Amino acid sequence: MPQDNNHIWCAIPVYNNKDTVRNITAGCRSILKNVVVIDDGSADADIAALLSGIDVSVVRHEKNLGKGQAILTASKYIEARGGTHMITIDADGQHNPKDIEKFLPLLNEEEAGIIIGCRNFNTANVPGKSRFGRQFANFWLRVETGLYVDDCQSGFRAYPVGYLNKLKFNGSHYDFEAEVLAKAAWAGLQLKTVEVDVSYPKPEHRVSSFKPFLDNLRISRTHVTLIARRLLPWGHKRLVEQKKTDFKIIFHPGKLLKMLLTESATPGGLAAAAAVGAFFAILPLLFAHTIVIIYVSSRLNLNKIVAVNVQHFFMPPLVPALCIMTGYFIRHGYWLTDISFETVFAQFSDRLFEWFLGSLIIAPIGAAITGGIVFFTAAVIKKRITAT
Repeated sequence: MPQDNNHIWCAIPVYNNKDTVRNITAGCRSILKNVVVIDDGSADADIAALLSGIDVSVVRHEKNLGKGQAILTASKYIEARGGTHMITIDADGQHNPKDIEKFLPLLNEEEAGIIIGCRNFNTANVPGKSRFGRQFANFWLRVETGLYVDDCQSGFRAYPVGYLNKLKFNGSHYDFEAEVLAKAAWAGLQLKTVEVDVSYPKPEHRVSSFKPFLDNLRISRTHVTLIARRLLPWGHKRLVEQKKTDFKIIFHPGKLLKMLLTESATPGGLAAAAAVGAFFAILPLLFAHTIVIIYVSSRLNLNKIVAVNVQHFFMPPLVPALCIMTGYFIRHGYWLTDISFETVFAQFSDRLFEWFLGSLIIAPIGAAITGGIVFFTAAVIKKRITAT
């Protein structure tokens, strides 16, 4: 066991994994000297007694506080004992502790960052919801930070505890794992990946503390909060110096155009850009549509060319008239059938309010339809290109 790895700890959050936690803990201890197990209120066994004979530390939460809180407890515990890095691994047996060795060379690099163990899904019994959840999480991290990570949902990670303990989080359950990556990236930390193996038991033998409705609700709330924060015009507190942006590309129109055309050019990214462009194009922003669309698409790291050009499909008079008619119906309970110069411009304040009311209905529908069309079109084109 190399002495120069003594500053690296392994943290194992555990909640009701009595059948697997001992083997996982023993495997981690065979690689690293320092291992801490966070018993997050387990009710199925006395974790400390279960791990007797293995030279590890056990910290217990008297009640279940959530995986995120267990990780933060471990991080503070490790920093207080002189550790600099923490490798987290789930206690359910999905990951092989031997893969910890793949993280170690990266932890000796000077750049501060979080290393995510990218799960190799070329194995048996991978749940469909895990494949979808992985793509879903990857997409939102790209929107929130502009960074692409191939497996945002993996709990097999390495954190620099000194930086982690300086960040503030709202989530304390599985939502923490989405929040921490976005906020770490905003703070200037690098996000790196290393491929790891994963093992899924057959469905009838799986033990999971993930609560589909509640935890998905928490994760969705976290992404909404992160997007809202990302849209604010002021920057984030940085813990690591940011590299200066190279603006020389503006003197190379060809490279600049290529960059703009290809940014976030996945089907999901293009669909999101189209949806954003459609949504704001339908709102009564009065001569500010392009400015708002560029700002929002820039903040959310979306394809600005797609977002800006989609608005042309929603130019007057058809869409504003549809919004006004819808808003008029909301106010009066019947349709405005006479849309003319007199009814629109002479009564502009009324029509503007109705345009706004109607756009609250039409804009989300238009954004969803536009995003869907672009997604399926881009997916078909991508499939054809891949096939050739």
